[in-house]
Amino acid sequence: MGRAGSMGDMARNVDLGEFLRRCRAPICPESVGLPERGAYRRVPGLRREEVAQLAGVSTDYYPRLEQRRQISPSDSVLQAIAAALRLNDAERAHLFDLIRAKPVTARRSAPVVQRARPGLRRFLDSFTDHAAFILGRRGDVPATNHLCRVLLADFDAMPYRERNLTRWIILDEAARELYVDWETIAAEMTAILRLDAGRHPDDSRTAELVGELVGELAMKSEHFRRWWADHKVLDRTFGHKRFHHPLVGPLAIDYQAFTLPGESDQTVFLHMPAQDQVSQDAWRLLASWSADAPAAASPPQPHGTAQAQRSTS
Repeated sequence: MGRAGSMGDMARNVDLGEFLRRCRAPICPESVGLPERGAYRRVPGLRREEVAQLAGVSTDYYPRLEQRRQISPSDSVLQAIAAALRLNDAERAHLFDLIRAKPVTARRSAPVVQRARPGLRRFLDSFTDHAAFILGRRGDVPATNHLCRVLLADFDAMPYRERNLTRWIILDEAARELYVDWETIAAEMTAILRLDAGRHPDDSRTAELVGELVGELAMKSEHFRRWWADHKVLDRTFGHKRFHHPLVGPLAIDYQAFTLPGESDQTVFLHMPAQDQVSQDAWRLLASWSADAPAAASPPQPHGTAQAQRSTS
């Protein structure tokens, strides 16, 4: 394996160790039936040997796993460790992704462009009372409907590499002004990106995006560096958000997410107004404003990717 591959594997090992340490740090020993902590305890949460005890593995095995030293744990062992650490579904999936990831090769494959099928674009446009968009790998936005472009941003009009919800939320001042709870939303998007990066460690565009947010654009995204280091992961399926929209003022929405059959890396998000009267009135104004908006032109194709049909890497 080349130097680039070795460095990639080392980084993944660091991710695994830091993720597991982050997961055991907030667990109080007394809460899982272990003896009360004493003055001698110098680390927060559970020790490695305590995780091993709870998971039913040897006290030598778990530290070797956390350090990723030539261990290939079975699914049952990983499930026991996940239970000991009280991992939620997203955290459990991330643990399996980090353990099961194939070695990173010296040359990453070129990113394949994600596109929405024409039928899916028509499907989004059929939602006249909902803001609808497709969220792809690493937070890319390959398709939106009219109301979404008025509610959030016109991703179709952005340069291809900027059509990314995570990047827009963290870097664009308009997003900071739009979301009342911007810091919470941006931290959640970082956790979603972390989950995606663990699932697709060989995706070069994901690595580039993280590099941009951590490095080149650090002055504008100082929060991202801290959130990324927290190693939190999240998989959103539904929720509630508060906006202060420049066109209609205060507006709260509820959203639902639907994974598309046959498109495992693409999820449809539907936004609808919350049930309070202020949000309902604001939504009607927003919908009436967008009703006369012309359909966005098909997004220009990025250079060098005419043969790509959809993301499969």
